[in-house]
Amino acid sequence: MGLQLDDKDGFTRRKFLQVSAGTAAAMMVTALPNFSWAQALKVEKVGLEQCLSLTPLQMAKKSNLVQASYDYITGICGEITNQVLRDRVLQVIHNPAPTFMQRYTTSDAQKILWQKLVAAKYLSETIGVDDFLPPSENIQKASQPFYAAPGSGYMSHHAYPGGLATHTAFNIRSSLNVSQGYFETFDYKLDRDLIIAAQALHDLHKPWVFQWQEDGSCLKEITLAGQGAHHVLGIAESIYRGFPPDVVVAQACAHNHPGSEKDEVEVIEWIKAACIIADKDPIGEGLLSADGSTLPIPRRQENFVTHLGDHDWVLSGPAVKWTLPALKKIAQQEYKMNDQELNGKKFNALRNYVFSQFSAMRSYQVLATQGEAGLRAKVREMIG
Repeated sequence: MGLQLDDKDGFTRRKFLQVSAGTAAAMMVTALPNFSWAQALKVEKVGLEQCLSLTPLQMAKKSNLVQASYDYITGICGEITNQVLRDRVLQVIHNPAPTFMQRYTTSDAQKILWQKLVAAKYLSETIGVDDFLPPSENIQKASQPFYAAPGSGYMSHHAYPGGLATHTAFNIRSSLNVSQGYFETFDYKLDRDLIIAAQALHDLHKPWVFQWQEDGSCLKEITLAGQGAHHVLGIAESIYRGFPPDVVVAQACAHNHPGSEKDEVEVIEWIKAACIIADKDPIGEGLLSADGSTLPIPRRQENFVTHLGDHDWVLSGPAVKWTLPALKKIAQQEYKMNDQELNGKKFNALRNYVFSQFSAMRSYQVLATQGEAGLRAKVREMIG
């Protein structure tokens, strides 16, 4: 159960502020069993050959940072007070399988869906019927664990094994901190269950969309309804699994907010596209207003908090791009990689190991504050 912050439960705002500092550590232990930052930041040194032999899944498993982030996600989702919602969210985190693909097990069914999305102008007809959905060998089992997936495309935010876990953990923390800020400043509380669920689910189909490839890169993402396909596919999954409309709408708002007509239209179109995939009526499901022109009225503040909480990419994307040139120079000078190796599997393995164990964020911070020499020293500590 999450903390109840009202008088009915004998826990007033004033009492909360008095004890919040003292309970912070205890709450961390609740959400992260056996967690310590010293453990999370510890990186095991490996030889170059071992580094090159590790799969992305093995790198994610070895990373204390990634596993601590995943433990935080499952722990905080375990605090959702609504048992049905809690169980459904944890089912997704433990197995983010594309279950809506039960509707599209034949090539004919997939072609009909393709035609609907093209007709609605959500999908470019230049993207073939064989390419608009990621490969799926088993629709009941995720293509990879949630904790092993990258946070985004290979040159974008948290693009390394376990990046999805670190990204999602940070987003949940950010969203809860924004919610807490509103409480402490304006003396009202938002729905904590809704915030946690929406943020935990917001990238649920990145394990499907960004599958790791043999060369250590990941699948390229297509555009669907004007967004990276993972967003609409994830919304469709939540609709298909029967998540409450408030959760689905907040999840959809991760990529934009309904604060202006122009911005809200984008969210509406993502929901409509997702409903085509899930074969549901967006108005009947309670995802849009009665005339379909807006999100449900009044618009919930949790929608905006989910959107604000998903702004980690603003810094984490550039952190990857700005660190890679220095990392390539280090790989060339320290590990004698040639031009071909710097653009293939060998360098991909090195960058995946460094980023998965140390994060792209910390790598860039070292580069920004200690220069290339500082980053070189850190890489040496990780790869002998």
